[in-house]
Amino acid sequence: MSTPRVHPVLSSEIDGGPSVSTCRPNPTAAEYNLIHWSRYCDYLAIAAFPQATGGVAMQSAMLRRVRPFEDADGVRRLPRTLPSDPMPRRLRLGQPLFHEGDGAHHVYQIGTGVMRLSRMQTDGRRQVISFAFPGDVVGLPDCGRHTTECEAITECELLAHRFPDHAGPDRTSDRQQFLLDAALQEIRRLQDHFLLIGRRLALERTAAFVTLLLDRIAEPLGRYQVVRLAMNRTDIADYLGLTPETVSRSFTELRGRRILALDDANTVVVLDPARLRNLAAGHTEA
Repeated sequence: MSTPRVHPVLSSEIDGGPSVSTCRPNPTAAEYNLIHWSRYCDYLAIAAFPQATGGVAMQSAMLRRVRPFEDADGVRRLPRTLPSDPMPRRLRLGQPLFHEGDGAHHVYQIGTGVMRLSRMQTDGRRQVISFAFPGDVVGLPDCGRHTTECEAITECELLAHRFPDHAGPDRTSDRQQFLLDAALQEIRRLQDHFLLIGRRLALERTAAFVTLLLDRIAEPLGRYQVVRLAMNRTDIADYLGLTPETVSRSFTELRGRRILALDDANTVVVLDPARLRNLAAGHTEA
């Protein structure tokens, strides 16, 4: 087994300023937990882009309060374009974009389709870390390498933005802002995942997952909203920390409660979004 890679990071405490720490190992699958990864992304943003984050005095807690890709009024916006000539790419269903440990030379902006990001644990089990949708950016590196597997679970169209070697001051500033936005977005996805799997009951986790998709990719259908699932039950189970059978039972129970309807296995019609959100928040029904 290869020796874990190490790299210097900036450690940031809530009350004290950040300081350069000694080198520490890149997190392993066995050490994986979402709080650690959220802090790790904070370090990434502060250490890699000090100008864009307002200098090394920026606190980790301040980064966590930023909602990436939303303006001051909470309106969702797409990330700005990286100042380089992007290269369009198409991926077929099941085609990998990159593997864990691959050298990272691009970040990828999703135009259409859905990507799955995952890691393999030491016991051979897969942990789905996040799903990426149109407008999302994937591929931020650690020490020049990708830290996850990234695979298309639908046909996808992407823009590949290469990390330039040299750029003028204006281009550098824009590039830093783009990459900072992408890092903050990754933090937000990990925080969402942490909150989601923190739910005690499988039904609550499943409701929280549907709510997440409702806010991201829902389409109107008369008075209702429709969510089209690009992922299968195994993907959802590996994301929620459940079994596929438990996920299927949870969908069946939500349908039985008339919170949602299933046109087919991959088409969810949300009948009662208020009850869905209450259940996702952990409020049990009488």
